[in-house]
Amino acid sequence: MELEQMTPRRPYLFRAFYDWILDNDLTPYIVVNTSVYGVLVPQEFIQNNQIVLNIAPQSVGQYLATNEQIEFNARFSGVPQHIVVPMAAIEAIYARENGVGMGFEDEPQYSIQSESLSSQPKQSKSKPNPFRVVK
Repeated sequence: MELEQMTPRRPYLFRAFYDWILDNDLTPYIVVNTSVYGVLVPQEFIQNNQIVLNIAPQSVGQYLATNEQIEFNARFSGVPQHIVVPMAAIEAIYARENGVGMGFEDEPQYSIQSESLSSQPKQSKSKPNPFRVVK
């Protein structure tokens, strides 16, 4: 079976690193490419098409991670927000305390998905920026 026919690796690696970071009593942060279609985050905190989010259990509510996306509720400047981050938009996961984590490479499954999304009217998707940890 060709790689393009397989499911993306990112959701599995994401969950493994998330669990590993929590098991070591550290705080998981993610770097999100906000130019990916379907990202729902507070616009005022986006810098250079990226946002860094704290996804520790004590910082978020109603956290749900699927193979397609993560979503949760969080407060930004005291205002409750519902956050949606497609897996294709997650560029990295790392521990806040020591920066140890993983940057995700582009996967063909997300390129195929983004091409089909960009062919739909009024929707666009730009190529993600290279991984940069923003602390």
